[in-house]
Amino acid sequence: MKQVLIFLSIILMAFSCKNESGLENDIAKINLDAKIERFDLLFAEINNENLPKLKQAYPFMFSEKYPDSFWIEKSQDTLQKQLFKEVEKTFLNMDETELEIESLFNHLKYYFPEFHTPRIITTTSDVDYRSRVIVTDTIAVIALDTYLGSNHEFYENIPKYLREDLKKERIVVDLATEYAKKYIYQQPNKMFLDELIYFGKELYFKDVIIPFKTEAERIGYTKEQLDWATSNENYIWRYFVERELLYSTDAKLAGRFITPAPFSKFYLEDIDTESPGRLGQYIGWQIVRAYMENNDVSLKDMLIKSPEEIFNNSKFKPRK
Repeated sequence: MKQVLIFLSIILMAFSCKNESGLENDIAKINLDAKIERFDLLFAEINNENLPKLKQAYPFMFSEKYPDSFWIEKSQDTLQKQLFKEVEKTFLNMDETELEIESLFNHLKYYFPEFHTPRIITTTSDVDYRSRVIVTDTIAVIALDTYLGSNHEFYENIPKYLREDLKKERIVVDLATEYAKKYIYQQPNKMFLDELIYFGKELYFKDVIIPFKTEAERIGYTKEQLDWATSNENYIWRYFVERELLYSTDAKLAGRFITPAPFSKFYLEDIDTESPGRLGQYIGWQIVRAYMENNDVSLKDMLIKSPEEIFNNSKFKPRK
């Protein structure tokens, strides 16, 4: 009997893999074109003669409150020139990034037919790492100076847990995060559970939209951090439940378990020093995954379901 069950499991896995492979092939056939426009390189070469033409091509990149002289002086600034140099050195070739963005867009088009390919524009932002990408219905702006590599000298004064995201491999993940925000609908968060489910939706969205990235890359963990979260999933869940945190409206819980941090705050010395941050996001991810596994719901519909409906129908059980 045991051998029969193992055989059936293998057959089901093979069937599932075949279906997933077929789905990915269908998505790849959409074949949207994602051409990256290197505004950063063009801006680095501006002068009095070519600036008007650049402003005409990219009016949304120039605030009208500043005269032309401001932009010329900015491009000639010593620090700006160093920034341009480092960006150009790191991003001599963006073919791989472009292919990843094309795959992201193909997946968006498959699941959201109303999606239209935006212009993809690269720029520099004086290392504004909190606004690495900006997405609208028509453009996607990527600040390349925030993706120079986790150990780049420009990032020396940025906390290590934030520097980990400042590398080119994160560009498509950050784009997926911004698109998730456009498609997720949820009432303003009141309880800790609302926060869990919101970020669970966001991470499940990335499961579907950027499946070519690893689970660790989708949540922004190292492999070791993801392994820790997986191994301690049952403990984390018991901690939330036993302390009645799920329906708590304590705003401090977001800082302890949701927002970026070097570690999660259980207020237990042996756990805090080992844990990764944002474990609330991780748990929310597993709840939403359980909901999608146990309910016949489309991605688009799930993104607008209430946290209570998702949690109550998820049948979530943590790994032991």
